[in-house]
Amino acid sequence: MRVLIADDERSLLNFIARGLGAEGIECTTVNQLHEVSMQAYQQQPDVIVLDRMFADEDSLLELPAILKRSPKSRVLLLTALDDVADRVAGLRAGADDYLCKPFDFDELLARVQALGRRLDAPAQESGDIIQQGAITLDIGSRLVVRDGEEISLTSLEFDLLMFLMQNHGKALSRERILNKVWGHQSEPLTNIVDVYVSRLRQKLDSPPPAESMIQTVRGLGYRFRALHG
Repeated sequence: MRVLIADDERSLLNFIARGLGAEGIECTTVNQLHEVSMQAYQQQPDVIVLDRMFADEDSLLELPAILKRSPKSRVLLLTALDDVADRVAGLRAGADDYLCKPFDFDELLARVQALGRRLDAPAQESGDIIQQGAITLDIGSRLVVRDGEEISLTSLEFDLLMFLMQNHGKALSRERILNKVWGHQSEPLTNIVDVYVSRLRQKLDSPPPAESMIQTVRGLGYRFRALHG
């Protein structure tokens, strides 16, 4: 696994790199925000561990450009900003996971490894195509098409949609979705599922129909049900 670590605090940067390196993970480090995008493009890392704040610069402003240059990378955002609104903002900007400072290294390692595993999982089903209503999902090429038009999804959005479509018509709990898509047995930020479902709805249901393909199951979670006609 290749990991790009971006943080302006050199001591923390080196600590993370040494810890991940001891676990056999190949690490590249960068401590300037303006260099992250170029390093991501050159390295094409599996996971990017990205600090939220670089001095007075917010890395969320650069995250779309970083993901455009390294679209398959998963992003773990590190931050001292632990308000729910700040965490939701990070997820909506394209981060795949969020870890508040100070953090335990074992938890950081587990989250990095979980994000790395998500990159490998689709290859086991390469070549499969799922079609439900107007939506066609090609697992091998990781493409999603609606009515002949390709829909641009992040890696995590794709995995979430794939899991929902593979369980067409079934009610899935938020906990089950977290475990399958994010690889967490438990997650204090449980509304991460709600945030990503909202993002998927905006992309799949545009222009919005009377009913979303991703239906809310009150008190439980979500269910995918293709719309016809």
